Amino acid sequence: MKLDPFIGGTSVAPSSGRYLAKLDPRSGKQIAEVADGNSADVDAAVEAAQQAFVEWRDRRPIERGRLLLKVAEKIREHIKHLAALESSETGKLLWQSPFEIETAAQYFEFYGGLVNAGHGEVIDIGPNYHSYTRREPFGVVGVILPWNSPLNQGGRAIAPALAAGNTVVAKPSEETSASLLELARIAVQECGMPAGVLNVVLGTGAETGVALVKHPKVRKVAFTGSVRAGREIGQIAAERIIPLTLELGGKSPNIVFEDADLDAAVPGSARAFTLNAGQVCLAGTRCLVQESIHDVFVEQLAKAVAKIKVGPAEDAVMGPITTRAQFDKVVGYFDVARKEGARQILGGSALSSEEGHGGWFVNPTIYAGVTNDMRIAREEIFGPVLAVIPFKDEADAIRIANDSEFGLAAGIWTQNLGRALRVSAKLEAGQIYVNEYQAGGVETPIGGYKQSGYGREKGLEALHHYTQLKCVTIRI
Repeated sequence: MKLDPFIGGTSVAPSSGRYLAKLDPRSGKQIAEVADGNSADVDAAVEAAQQAFVEWRDRRPIERGRLLLKVAEKIREHIKHLAALESSETGKLLWQSPFEIETAAQYFEFYGGLVNAGHGEVIDIGPNYHSYTRREPFGVVGVILPWNSPLNQGGRAIAPALAAGNTVVAKPSEETSASLLELARIAVQECGMPAGVLNVVLGTGAETGVALVKHPKVRKVAFTGSVRAGREIGQIAAERIIPLTLELGGKSPNIVFEDADLDAAVPGSARAFTLNAGQVCLAGTRCLVQESIHDVFVEQLAKAVAKIKVGPAEDAVMGPITTRAQFDKVVGYFDVARKEGARQILGGSALSSEEGHGGWFVNPTIYAGVTNDMRIAREEIFGPVLAVIPFKDEADAIRIANDSEFGLAAGIWTQNLGRALRVSAKLEAGQIYVNEYQAGGVETPIGGYKQSGYGREKGLEALHHYTQLKCVTIRI
């Protein structure tokens, strides 16, 4: 399979003529060739998006909305095909991928119905004036996506950008490009979206991604990925004075108080760090447990996690790490944990070649005896590795939870509503989950504090982030 950029409504060969090998994370074997694009491809895509912008912007919002609703309908019609594409590239199990494709459909559905909510307001500044605001699109928006959930996160950024009247040039990871290319094809060729409204360029972040952020006609960028890459993009954007939405890393605390319902907290905490093999920015990978229940909780958690089947079989619960480089990084942290003196409760190993059929599979791993100054408690591993940290009381839990450069999410397990509200108010994180982890839907805004980024995605808030505000004042 050869994957080419989708520009101006059609697939085109990369200007460089170069391709990258895409390997199957379940077997390590090559499954595709992905175009290794460059600035010339970006120029062509941005020019197509710029040419399509005025007509798309000037459409009545409800007309744009109808098209987005049609895209949602077509995504659902193609859900098996899209799920198979995404599974082959990311390694997600086939039972898992359809849920993420459905979420992508919901983004187009949600913003397709929300297009008329982007209006401004009338401001009363006295009887001799009429003052009002308008929310208007930026123009061409660049969307740069990670490899862990390409279509889900693609829909999360693309749908509100299009709903607001922008046109889009999206760059998926070179590791996971197929599902987003298919979405663009479906939008244009099956739903009638004007050519140039949604374009997809391919290649590495260092070349294609940087060219997209630097392009003088790109007026807004949305990026999801690492802090390192986000910092580099932020420097370019600052020089160009363009707005960013950044959703970066996380080392989210999942706090279990002594009054928690362990029948819910144990499986919930297991899912918090093993979902998608831990390749989730929001993952609850620091589990803070009150001292009075620490040993009991760790014992029950280890038993629950030990039952998680890992491997390529479809009855497995956890699949592989998506890229070889990330697999090596995760495995490398096992040595880090041992050197730091953490106590391994479970895991700490990769599957053998025979068990994993040559793929990049890691056993879910739990470390206890962790202090918050250890690397395994401070650095984002982005794999199924959990650091369990004891705490004394509510104040101690808040102190440890906030002692991090990240602030993307946090979990609280307690049956005391007052405690849930108090702790939620004091945690430095963009989203808080109480008695569940990673709850919410396309309607609930998401974003980070501190090094986890800025700006918000999802919900009505995201629609506002894809518009710029104009104020008009008329003397009557």
